[in-house]
Amino acid sequence: MRVDKWLSAVNVIKRRTIASDMVKSGVVYINGIQVKASKNVAIGDKIKIEYLSGPKMYEVLKIPTTKTIPKSQKDEYVKEL
Repeated sequence: MRVDKWLSAVNVIKRRTIASDMVKSGVVYINGIQVKASKNVAIGDKIKIEYLSGPKMYEVLKIPTTKTIPKSQKDEYVKEL
């Protein structure tokens, strides 16, 4: 699954367009490497997002099979580090 789709599907970022804009702005990193929106995520990847208030790290636990997941299931798919 593409990184921008994954970020919106697991409710890390509210909308895919915002996720795409963040990736284009160069604030999203996977395993320490700046990525493009087309980069696929894999289980175990560490994703870092450089927000203005400071960086946040996430670990990919699972890849969703649907477009979005319920917010109550977010902990099954992503772990904030």
